[in-house]
Amino acid sequence: MDANMEQMSYTEAKKELTEIVTAIETGELDVDALTEKVKRATELILFCRTKLTHTDEELQKILNDIT
Repeated sequence: MDANMEQMSYTEAKKELTEIVTAIETGELDVDALTEKVKRATELILFCRTKLTHTDEELQKILNDIT
């Protein structure tokens, strides 16, 4: 994961991922760009998954603390 991604929000990552998926679905990408975009999409998916997992863990901790 690159350093810029560490500063990225979940919303920004999701937006970029949506843009990549749309470009792939509409056939806007040539073969050379496709490989790079798929790599970037993979990074974004992992980033989002990590963010969601971390958020879920924090929420569970908060809920456990108040019960």
